[in-house]
This record gives sequence, C-alpha cells and structure tokens, in this order.
Amino acid sequence: MADRGMNKVVLIKRRTRYEELKRRYNTVEQARFYIEHLGADFTDYEREDKIYNAVLEQVRSYVRPVARLQEIDREYIPNMIFGEKDIVIAVGQDGLVANVMKYLDGQPLIGVNPDPERWDGVLLPFEAGDMERILPQVIDEKFSAKDVTMGKVTSKDGQVLYAVNDFFVGVENHTSAKYHINYRNRIENQSSSGIIISTGFGMTGWHKSVMAEFKGMAMAFGLGAIREPEYDWSSRNLTFQVREPYPSRFTQADIVYGQIKEKENLILTSDMSEKGVVFSDGILDDAIEFNAGMQITVGVAERRGRLVTA
Repeated sequence: MADRGMNKVVLIKRRTRYEELKRRYNTVEQARFYIEHLGADFTDYEREDKIYNAVLEQVRSYVRPVARLQEIDREYIPNMIFGEKDIVIAVGQDGLVANVMKYLDGQPLIGVNPDPERWDGVLLPFEAGDMERILPQVIDEKFSAKDVTMGKVTSKDGQVLYAVNDFFVGVENHTSAKYHINYRNRIENQSSSGIIISTGFGMTGWHKSVMAEFKGMAMAFGLGAIREPEYDWSSRNLTFQVREPYPSRFTQADIVYGQIKEKENLILTSDMSEKGVVFSDGILDDAIEFNAGMQITVGVAERRGRLVTA
C-alpha cells in the first residue's frame, strides 16, 4: 500500500434530523417539546443520531491509519474542489451519494449505509465495518466499480451544471414555462410544466413518475402497454420528457419525448421574463437562471461517476 501521506480520503457527512431540530429550536428540550407535542417519538431522532455518529467515528478509525482525512458537510459540497486522486466516502442515504457524485470526475466514491435497518441503500453497498477491507483495496486500485453517465447543461453565458439523476428546466414554482425547443434540427415554440432530462441512472426517479402517467393514459385509451428502452447506469444516452405540453395558436406539442445520444444536444431558449430555472437532482440552490434570451445546451457529460461496488 502507498504511504499514508500520499492518500487523501474526503468523508462526506450530513446533519441528522436530531441535529436539524436542535439547529431550528436552539435547544434539545425545545426540539423534544415540539416533536412530542405532535405525538411523535423523539427518542427515535436521538437513536438515529447516536447510530449515525457512531458509524462516522468507526469510518474515521479505519481511514486515519491509511490516509489523510478531510471531512465536509453536504451543504458545502458545491464549493469543494476535489483532488484528482481523492477517495470519497459518503455516509448517509442514497440521495447523498447522488448529490456528491455530480461534483466528481472519476474519483472512486464509496457509499456507506449508516443504518441498514432504517435505509435500503441501493447506492450504499457497504457498512462501516467493510471499510477495513475495501479502503485498502481502493487505495491500491484493486476494486470493482460501476460507471455512471452524467448529464451536462451549458448556458450561453458559460455556466455549467451537471446531473447524476436528472435536470428540470422550467419555472421554479412549476407553473407554465415558455421556451423554444430544438431537437435534431426540429424547432418548436412550447408552453409546458417544464422538461425533465434523465440519465440512465435516473430512469427510476422523476422519469418513472412521468412515465406512469403516460402509461396509465395509454391503457385508458386502449392503446395497450408501453414498453420503454432499458438503460443501465453507464448508458451514454439521456432521455427527455416534456411535462403537460399545451398546444395553441402560438405553441406546438409534437416534440415531447426523445433520446439525446452521445455527441447530440438538446437546445432550449427561454421566452420567460422571470423565474425560469435549470436545476439538477432536485437541488434548487445550485441552479442556472433561465430567463428571456438565455439559451442552454443539454448533452451527455464528458465526466463520469465511479461508484465502488466491491
């Protein structure tokens, strides 16, 4: 194994519900009063916090002998500059893993499930005790991983946004969005509830919810079952869906679903005077304004996520 000083591990953590309540109500006693006044069990919040922090300390104990350790809370991830050789460990739920991954560029990401009895952890294949085995393997680059294709949005003024699951393009309060869509040199003026652009990784997220409506309507009209293409996490394609497109004298609704293949782009130009937005993976705080005249290009990202599996 390489010298400890040559290895750096970035540990990503999050505040527990208990910590969030303490922050909101200033003291534990006030937080307890609020929760118990609602008829909930405050000891569950305390138990979750205790287990989570015990897991963090266990992970630290495995990291310190073999690598330099840096810790960061999830809220500061957008401002973090990761080193090319960093190893990243995310301790939390699946959403934390996805949120971290979009700021990485090939660095190995290890997802640790802090409480398997509480969280299923599709993206959390490891428990804290596994770090004794898996971390040295990652340091020695003798591990298995899944590649994850990301999406990329580039704005006309040079802003860039990545997505592990999906992008939303529309109005921040999900009211009617107005824009021009250019797909494979076909252009439409549209009004809709926004556009969802999903990666292969995100096909079970927002995409699945929108497709459930399409499938239900197809069955109601006697059109039978709709089969979708299946994409794995590494598939170099994106899928876009237009939500509730509204046809009128000035708007069309023919370009509502399609694939964006590698080296292809979907081009969108805003016709909205205010509140237009592009955000990824459900995080509105990290977004690009999409107002009148702004043009964005959506395509497959050059960077990829790498989730350690064994």
